[in-house]
Order: sequence, then structure tokens, then C-alpha cells
Amino acid sequence: MSRLSIEADEFGGHTLFLDGHPQSYVVLDDPELLVFGYVQQLATVVDALPPGRLAVTHVGGGGLTLARYVQHTRAGSPQVVLEPDAALTDLVRRVLPLPRGHRVRVRPVGGRDGIAALGDGSADVLVVDAFGGAQVPSDLVTTEWFGEVARVVKPRGVALMNTGDEPDHRHVARVHAGLARSFRHTAAIADVEVWKRRRHGNVVLLASDQPLPLDAVSRAVARLPFPSTLRSGATLARALGDARPFTEADTLPSPGPPTPPGQWRLR
Repeated sequence: MSRLSIEADEFGGHTLFLDGHPQSYVVLDDPELLVFGYVQQLATVVDALPPGRLAVTHVGGGGLTLARYVQHTRAGSPQVVLEPDAALTDLVRRVLPLPRGHRVRVRPVGGRDGIAALGDGSADVLVVDAFGGAQVPSDLVTTEWFGEVARVVKPRGVALMNTGDEPDHRHVARVHAGLARSFRHTAAIADVEVWKRRRHGNVVLLASDQPLPLDAVSRAVARLPFPSTLRSGATLARALGDARPFTEADTLPSPGPPTPPGQWRLR
């Protein structure tokens, strides 16, 4: 059984821990304060999209940090969160309640079943940020899965995925290969140290059937407090190399983070 806890700090923030690993950081009075680097990277893409409300589907809930951000920056946006861990959702609702007037619906279902129940072209943005045992589950990295993601994303919509990998980037390269089979345009954001293959870390993948707002995202990424870089096209191909995509018959979860929690696994 997973160990869940939410710990407050002296700055008014709360960290959600799952099995000792920090999963989310929330400041109820300041939804725009994003502490985790990969959440900041996800937010740069959302901010680069045309103004107005967005229909957002989140695969994985955690502390609902990004959902709170979207609600704050694009008030009234309808959002669906697919989170199978009912105990986690109950804890978050009790300790970190959502603001009044929100349009965030949390469904107690996993990503595969939850996405299968959604209509074609129902999401402007679909965010995959789901971890089980501190790893992205193997059923959320396959070519078949990304085909379902593409079905739900609107023709001009964007799919985003947060994943983690070892310095060799072998796993994320295969994930990207599967994503690229379902979307015409892809890109990726990661910390500079991750791109240099110096440590285990997060990579945020972007995908769309329409050209991505790369210039706007790249400028925003360059301003992040954690030195990060957006890569696309030939630059991304060189960074990841050739890889065969994962399939239902050949798949693996993402590599787990370093242990003990909080340590970096160096090359």
C-alpha cells in the first residue's frame, strides 16, 4: 500500500509525498508559484497557447498543481483529471481544497480506461503526468496508447508528457518514437544537465498535428530558474538518436528515480 503524506513548510507551501518521493508542491494562495522544474516547463507550453479557456485533460492528479495553475491563469477552463488513487484524491481535497468556482473534475480511473471513455477531439491540451511506484507505467508509453491520446486531442491541440530517464536517454527515445507516430510535430524540454546526460531527470515531451509554438516556448524556457532547453527537429533527433517505439507486446515502465529519494544518479 502506498504511503501518502502532505507536509507544510514555513513558506506556506505543501509538498505531497508518495512512498517518500515528492510528487507535488502547492501554495494555495499562489497557484502561479510552481516549484518543480518539469511543472514550470509544462506551464510554459500552456502559456504559449492562444488566450482564453482551454479544455484540459490530465492523466495523473497528484496535488493538482497544474490544474490549479490553469484554473488561475485561464479561469473557467473545463478540466478533467484521471487519477485512480482515491486515497490520494481524498487527502488532497481535504488538505488542499480547490478554489471556489473551479471546473476541475477528478475521476477515479486510470489513464487507459479514462481516456478510452473520452470523446474524439475533446481536449485542447492533454497532459500525461502519471507515475506508479515513482515510474511512468508501461501501459502509458506505447504506440497504441499514443494513438488513443491523439484521438482525444483536438486537431489543433497539444499533447504533453512528463517522463523520467537515465542519462543514456534510451527509454525516453523510445517513448518519443511512439509519440511521433501519432503526431506530426514533436519537441522536448529538459534541464541542461539532463540534456548533457549527466544525471537521471525529467523530460517533457510536446506533440501536435499542427506546428508547435516553439519560439514562444523557447523564450519562456530560457527564462526559467532551472537552466533548461527546448529541442526539436534535427536537434532533438541528435539528442535522442534512433529508437524503436514501445508496443503493447514490448514495453517497460520508465527507470525509477535514484534512491534514497532526493539523490541524483550520475553517469
